[in-house]
Amino acid sequence: MPKANPRHPGFPIPGGPELRAKGWRQEALLRLLENVLSVGEDPDNLIVYAALGKAARNWPAHRAIVKALTEMDEDQTLIIQSGKPVGLLKTHAKAPLVIMANCNIVGQWAKAEVFYELQRKGLICWGGLTAGAWQYIGSQGVIQGTYEIFMRIAERRFGGDLSGRFVLTAGLGGMGGAQPLAGRMAGAAILCVDIDAERAKKRREIGYLQEIAPDLDTALTMINAAVKDKRALSVGLVGNAAEIYPEIARRGIVPDVVTDQTSAHDLVYGYVPKGMTVDQVKSLRDDGQGQLMAASRASIVEHVKAMLDFQRQGAEVFDNGNLIRTQARDGGVTNAFDIPIFTEAYLRPLFARAIGPFRWMALSGEESDIARIDDLLLEMFPDNKIVTNWIRLAREHIPFEGLPARIAWLGHGERTALARRVNELVASGELKGPVAFSRDHLDAGAMAHPNIMTERMKDGSDAIADWPLLDAMLLCSSMADLVVVHSGGGGYAGYMTSCGVTVVADGTPDADERLDHALTNDTALGVIRYADAGYDESFEEIEAKGIGHVKV
Repeated sequence: MPKANPRHPGFPIPGGPELRAKGWRQEALLRLLENVLSVGEDPDNLIVYAALGKAARNWPAHRAIVKALTEMDEDQTLIIQSGKPVGLLKTHAKAPLVIMANCNIVGQWAKAEVFYELQRKGLICWGGLTAGAWQYIGSQGVIQGTYEIFMRIAERRFGGDLSGRFVLTAGLGGMGGAQPLAGRMAGAAILCVDIDAERAKKRREIGYLQEIAPDLDTALTMINAAVKDKRALSVGLVGNAAEIYPEIARRGIVPDVVTDQTSAHDLVYGYVPKGMTVDQVKSLRDDGQGQLMAASRASIVEHVKAMLDFQRQGAEVFDNGNLIRTQARDGGVTNAFDIPIFTEAYLRPLFARAIGPFRWMALSGEESDIARIDDLLLEMFPDNKIVTNWIRLAREHIPFEGLPARIAWLGHGERTALARRVNELVASGELKGPVAFSRDHLDAGAMAHPNIMTERMKDGSDAIADWPLLDAMLLCSSMADLVVVHSGGGGYAGYMTSCGVTVVADGTPDADERLDHALTNDTALGVIRYADAGYDESFEEIEAKGIGHVKV
C-alpha cells in the first residue's frame, strides 16, 4: 500500500506488493513517476525541482501516461514527447518500455525566450535532468556528489579535513538542499542562504539543515563558534545571496570555501533579484519577463563579483553547475570564468574512468531492502574507499525521502556487478520487491554541457553533443527499460543535452540480461568518450577492463 506523505498529502509514497500494471517493469516506472512527485518541490504543478523541471507536461498528459503504463503489454513501447505521451507502439519484449525526448529545440532556436513561448503555448516542457525521466530521489540524489566535491577540496587545500572551516553557499531547493548536510558530513561549518523561508524550513524538517538563523549577525556568530570549536554545523539564513555575499565581503570576512546553487540558470522562474520577494517575482513571470531577466542578471553580477572578491582573498571558490558565471559574464563580468567549474576542478579523473552517481530505488517501499543492499556494497567492494566511506556516512546521516533509495559513485563493471547481484536477491525473495537502477544524467558518456560537464575538455570537444545521443541509441539497443534524451529549458536552453536510463531488477533472467547489457555498455561508452578526448585514466581503464575501444 502507498504510504502517507506528510509534506504533500495528495501525493502518497508508492510501495507494497500489489501491482496495478500488467508486470513489474511497467509498475516500476509508474512508481518512479509517482515518487518524483512525492518528493518534488511543487507537485501540484508537476514541478519536481529547479524552478521548471517537470515530471509531465500537464495533468491530462500525466493521466494519459499513468493509463498507458497500467494498460500496456511488455512488448509495447510508450513514446513521450516533452512530457506528453504520443504513441503506444508494438515493439518486442526486449525493447524499452518507455522512450522520451524532452525539450530538444533546433540549435538556432534553442534560446530561453523561445522556450518560454513554447511553454506558454503548452507545446513543450523541460524535464530537468532526472525530473522528467522519473529518476529523482530527493536531495540524496546529489548529496554524494556535493560531499565528494567538498572532500576533494579538503584533500587539496586543507589537509584532508574541513573541520574548523567556513563554507558559504546559497540555494536550498531540490538540488541545493543537499549542501548543508553534505557540508556537515565533511566536517565543515556551512552557511546556506535562500530567499524562500519555506525551503529552509523544509530542509530543517527532513534533517538536512540543523539551524535557521534569524539574521546575518546571528548566523555568523553561530558559524564562528563552530569554526573555533572545529565542530560540524549547518546554518540556514533566509535572505538574498546577492545582498548577503557582498555584505560578508564588506565586513572583511573570507570564508574558506564559497559556491552557490541558486536557480541562477533561469532568470524568470528561478533566480529572485534582490529587492524583490518571491511573490513579486511570481506576479511578473507572465507579463514582465524582460524586467525580471534584467533585474536577475543585475543581481547575479553583484553576487558573482562578491564570489570573485572572496577568490582574490584566498577562498576556494567554484561554480556548482547552475550557469551563474554565464549569466554574470552576459551582464558584463568579463572575468566570471576565473571561477572554475566543479567537474573540471575536482571530479574529472573520476568521470574519465566512468565513475559517477549511480542510484537505486526500492520499489517495495521498504527501507530494509536498501539496508541489505548497503551490506552488499560493503561485501562486494571492501577496497573501494569512496563507496565504503559513503555507505557508512549515508547510513548515519541521510534520511529517506519518498521511496527508500541510495546513491553511490560506482564505475565500469561495478554498477553491473551490483545490479545483477541485487537481481539475484530479488529472485530469492531476500528483498521484499524489485529494485530500479538509474543514475544522474551528469555521467561520463551521458552529458554534453560546455559550461558544466564538458568544460575545457582536453581536446576541445566541449560542445559536441554526439555522445549523449549515441548513449541513448546504445541503451535502446541494450534493452534498458526507460531511455530519455533531454536538452535544456529556461535559462539552460541551448546549453546542454543529456541522456538518462533506468533498468529494473525484477528477479527474472530477462532482467539480468537487461542489466548486464545496459549498465555495462553505458559506462563503457563513458570511458570511450574520455579516451577519445585523450585522458590517460580512460586508456588505463580500457586496458584493465577490456573495453571494446576502436583505435583510429
